[in-house]
Amino acid sequence: MADPETAPTLQTDVLIVGAGPSGLMAANVLAKLSVDAIIADGKDGPTRESRALVVQARSMEIYDQLGLVDRVLAERGVALGAVLCFRHRVLGEVPFVRFGESTTPFPDITVLEQSRNERILVDGLAARGRDVRWRHRLVGLEPHAASVVARFEGPDGPVRVEARYVVGADGARSAVRELRGIPFDGVTNQHTFFVADAIGATGLVEGRVNIRMAPDDLLLSFPMGEPGHARIIGVVRDADLTEGGELPEALVRSRIARGFTVGYRSSTWFATYRLHHRVAARFRDGRCFLVGDAAHIHSPVGGQGMNTGLQDAHDLACALADVLVGGMPQRRLDRYEAERRPVARRLVATTDRLFGVVTSESGLSHFIRGRAIPAMGPLAIRLLPLLIGGPRLFGFLSQTRIRYRMSPTPPSRSQARDDVVGKRLPYASGDPSNFDALRSMRWQVHGYGAPASLVASVAGRLGVEHHVFPPDAHGRLRADRIYLVRPDGFVAAEASVAAGRMARPGAVPARFREQLDG
Repeated sequence: MADPETAPTLQTDVLIVGAGPSGLMAANVLAKLSVDAIIADGKDGPTRESRALVVQARSMEIYDQLGLVDRVLAERGVALGAVLCFRHRVLGEVPFVRFGESTTPFPDITVLEQSRNERILVDGLAARGRDVRWRHRLVGLEPHAASVVARFEGPDGPVRVEARYVVGADGARSAVRELRGIPFDGVTNQHTFFVADAIGATGLVEGRVNIRMAPDDLLLSFPMGEPGHARIIGVVRDADLTEGGELPEALVRSRIARGFTVGYRSSTWFATYRLHHRVAARFRDGRCFLVGDAAHIHSPVGGQGMNTGLQDAHDLACALADVLVGGMPQRRLDRYEAERRPVARRLVATTDRLFGVVTSESGLSHFIRGRAIPAMGPLAIRLLPLLIGGPRLFGFLSQTRIRYRMSPTPPSRSQARDDVVGKRLPYASGDPSNFDALRSMRWQVHGYGAPASLVASVAGRLGVEHHVFPPDAHGRLRADRIYLVRPDGFVAAEASVAAGRMARPGAVPARFREQLDG
C-alpha cells in the first residue's frame, strides 16, 4: 500500500466533497465563474435511483443561468397542480401554473428525478472541461492557516488535495461534517415510510400531485412523466412489518387499493425509510462549508429538499467566486451561513410540523383527516389562494419568496412588505426579460424606467454590468430607483435616482459600495 505521506498532492482553490445534486451544482457554478475547483466522490458514478423528484421554479431559474434549462425542459415531466382527496374522492385542486405565471418564466412543477438531474449536471461540467473524481473516499481533513489538506482513498491509492476552501456536499452522513465535529441536531420521525416508483398506476389524477387522506392513513403521489408512471409515498404501520422488520410490497399494494382505490402493475424502485429532521449547528467551520443534505435533512413534503441543496450550492459558489475571482474580502463568505441556515431552519420546522400533523395517530388528527377534511376541504381549497394569495402561495412552494438580510439593520415592517432588497429579483417579462441578463452571473446595476445614462454611469463607476428595462408592468421595480443585483440574482441594494449627490463626479450610492466591499 502506498504511503499516505508520499501520496501525490493536488492543489486547487475549492475542493467539493460529494457529487450529488448539491456538489455538482457548486462545481458547475464555480466552473462558469472561472474558479479552479476539484470535485470528488466515493461512488463510482452518478446516482442510479430516482430519489428526489421535484425541481422547483427557483432551481429552474438557476439551471437557466447555467445554460442547462433547455435539457431539463426536454427531459422533464410536468405537474400542473396538486389535488386534495379524501380516499378516492377529489376535494379540489390548487392550479400552481396559473399562480406562478407573473412570478417566473417557469411556473410549472417540474418533475425530474435526482438521477437525471445529476446526469445533466455531470454533462454540464464536462462541457466546461471538468469532470468528477469518482471512487475517491474522504478519510481526513487537516486545517491550516491558509488552506485545508484533504486525504482520500482513491482507486489507485491515497491522494492528497490542498485547497483554500472545502465544500462538504457529501450527504446526510457527511464525512466533512463529522471530521469537523459539527453537531447535526434534530429528531427522527416515529413512523417508517415506503416509496414506490410505480409503473401502470391507476386511480390517481394524472399529471397532478395527489394528496390523499383517510382517517388512519396518508398517501402522496407525484407524476413521473409517462402516463401511469408515479412516485407513491405512504406510511408504514407496525402491523405491516414481518417479524424480520421487512415490508412486503404486495401488502402495500393491497392496502392502498383498499384504502384509496390506487393500484399499480409493477415498480422500478421500492424502499422503506425513516424521516429525519436535522440542521447542522453551523454551515461554516473556518475554511470548510456544508451544503445540501450535509447541512440539513427533512421530510419530502412540498418537494423542497433537493431544491434547497441546489440553492445552497448556488449561493455559496457565487460567494466563493466573489472572493477568489472578484477580489472581495473573506467576510463576503460569512453571508453564506447568515443567509442559508435560517432558510434551512424554517424549512425543517415547517415540514416537521406539517408531517407531524398529517401522520399523527392522535384522536384529534383522526378527526381532522376523517371528518374535517372531507367536510371543509372543498371550501378550504377555494379559500386558501384568496386568503394567502395565489402568487404568494406559489412563491412559498417554489422558493421564489426567500429573503436575505442585506444589512445589519433589520428592515421596518413596511420595508419588509414593499421592498425588493434581499429578495430574488422580481421577474419582469419582455423581450428580452430581465432574467435574460442574469445569465452572465455578474454583479449588475438595473434600471426600470430610470434614466439610462444614470444607470450606465453608476455601473461604470462601480466596474459592473448595467441593464436598462422599460418600467415594470407589475410595479414592484420602481422607475425612481436603481438596483444592484448580485450574481445569484438577489437584489443587494437600491438607491433613489432623485438623490442629487448621485450626479457628482465619481459618486456612487453608499449601499452599493458597501455590498461590493463584502
